[in-house]
Amino acid sequence: MTAGPAAAADEGPGPAAARLTGRPVTGERRLSAALTEVTLDDGRMVMVKRGPEPGAVRAEAAGLHWLAEAGAVRIPAVHGHDRLRLVTDLVPTGPPSAGAATRFGRDLAALHAAGAPAFGAPPPGGPEEAYIGLAPLRNAPGDDWPGWYAEHRVLPYLRRSVDDGTLRPAEAAVIERALERLRGLAGPTEPPARLHGDLWNGNVLWGADGEVWLIDPAAHGGHRETDLAMLHLFGCPHLDQVLDGYQDAAPLADGWRDRIGLHQLFPLLVHTVLFGRGYADRAVAAARSATS
Repeated sequence: MTAGPAAAADEGPGPAAARLTGRPVTGERRLSAALTEVTLDDGRMVMVKRGPEPGAVRAEAAGLHWLAEAGAVRIPAVHGHDRLRLVTDLVPTGPPSAGAATRFGRDLAALHAAGAPAFGAPPPGGPEEAYIGLAPLRNAPGDDWPGWYAEHRVLPYLRRSVDDGTLRPAEAAVIERALERLRGLAGPTEPPARLHGDLWNGNVLWGADGEVWLIDPAAHGGHRETDLAMLHLFGCPHLDQVLDGYQDAAPLADGWRDRIGLHQLFPLLVHTVLFGRGYADRAVAAARSATS
């Protein structure tokens, strides 16, 4: 369901939820400037998220649909969206468990195996100019992962970090040297995988039903090791069990651990653009680790 710009701009999260679900609203609880829990008259609870830009809302909705269509990982149902807001089911959370982690690893392997038309391919109906968090993300398709990854996932954020003065030219040169060696460092050629695209721990929900749910994707076609590298970036409960489940379902190519830093260059530089100097140091360290 969609609405015109005027309706989206004039109403709050409760009225947006009522319009997009078709149900009266009996309560709402603001969680942050962007997120509101809304209770419907039938007792169900939904999450209303306000996006930073209209393109971000459209991209997230398309990404959730695309991930759900794979029938692999658990994705909250999308009730509708307009230019500013996205309404999805609320996922009740519970404690992480090793069993859920192992199942999630297998499910994530199945999601990746669902594939994508090309590296950088956006979800069907999703815009080419999308977002990862609050940072612009361009989904421009390519056939060659090393070249596409350098051009569309590393260099845009590297250049902006230098232009903003967050990353020093000598540090940028370390990352550029890693990109020059990318073809030899990338490992065996793999087909485009269907990626969540922003798979850090905050977007992995441990459901009260004992299963793992994924939210807030920046979905696109990419290399499957990128999702796994992002899980490593900020830690994830029972990560060893997630990896065991993944490897049982779809073994990774030899040397994948040595490539974690290479795949982390993308999210680390995004964080450098958004949050500053601390992530610049980590990005340079990741480039050095990938080439050592």
